[in-house]
Amino acid sequence: MRPLEVGMVMEPSAGYTARLAAEIEAMGFDALLCPDTQCLSPDPYGQLSLAAARTTRLFLGTGVTNPLTRDSSVTAGALATLQIESGGRARCGIGRGDSSAAHIGRRNATTAELRSYIEQVRGYLRGDEVMRGETSSRMRWIQPGDFPTVPIDLACTGPATIRMAADIADRVSFAVGSAPERISWALDILQARLAETGRDRASLSVGAFVNLVCDPDEQRAIDLGRMISGMVAHFAGMRNSPTEHLPPQLKGLAEQMKSGYDMARHAQHDGKHLGMVDDAFVDWFSICGPASKCLERLQQLIALGLDHVNVLGGSPVAAPHGERQAGLVAQARVFAEQVLPKLR
Repeated sequence: MRPLEVGMVMEPSAGYTARLAAEIEAMGFDALLCPDTQCLSPDPYGQLSLAAARTTRLFLGTGVTNPLTRDSSVTAGALATLQIESGGRARCGIGRGDSSAAHIGRRNATTAELRSYIEQVRGYLRGDEVMRGETSSRMRWIQPGDFPTVPIDLACTGPATIRMAADIADRVSFAVGSAPERISWALDILQARLAETGRDRASLSVGAFVNLVCDPDEQRAIDLGRMISGMVAHFAGMRNSPTEHLPPQLKGLAEQMKSGYDMARHAQHDGKHLGMVDDAFVDWFSICGPASKCLERLQQLIALGLDHVNVLGGSPVAAPHGERQAGLVAQARVFAEQVLPKLR
């Protein structure tokens, strides 16, 4: 049985990331994941390389990147650099795209496009020749065996990406909310696909992005968790995503999010769509409250068979950028001190 790994998702912020990464490591977290969304936060790879110099054991990766805004050779080069700078602690968290695509007028990638992109990135990282149309392409500065393999961690919101993760990923991280029935639903799809292909479950680290705010004041925790609850609910209703499989508590909201999500205020506390997200939904879809409640709810999810958890938290500081991230880390101290040790 794998030891449980607990990571934190935090937007990178120039002048803050490296210092906060050191704090996150000291608090006992195992990984730091930075979103790759160019219009909303600084470049993650440079910030993660700076974080590598300030940490010794923290895994460092994207949470998540996408196949749309960077050529596969560019992503591979950035990952290889981070893997070398960190001494083998890099990870490639990747999904179909969302805010990174929407803010430049692009659609999300299809699962087929995502799969092809991942195969290209892996080829480049191995030092292989990668065919780009009629052109043979290779990372000339990379030699086979130069550094450990960079694990591919596939973020999954729907059945198609979950099945693909079962086929090709090193790690899978569900982004389906923190309700036990949602995690169970995703695990069932994953297990069914593993059974079809004969892949050993032990060859894949299975985890989830967990919306979680730990605070002695439960109402304050719910208020801080509302933004992240709305954002993850939006993932279920992304354009062209099927919603028939969604439970009643989520289906109606996901349908509303298709047309009513305020992408201009993505990951912000003042998005117009947050008026659709009531306290009862936040309490069901996320884990928000005092340490005892967070521990109990999180243990329920882990008992379902999760190997890792990526915490999506809330910050009491809305702006400016940087101070918001510092607020996120400060807010996570309650979790780190009162919940994290009991999960070990």
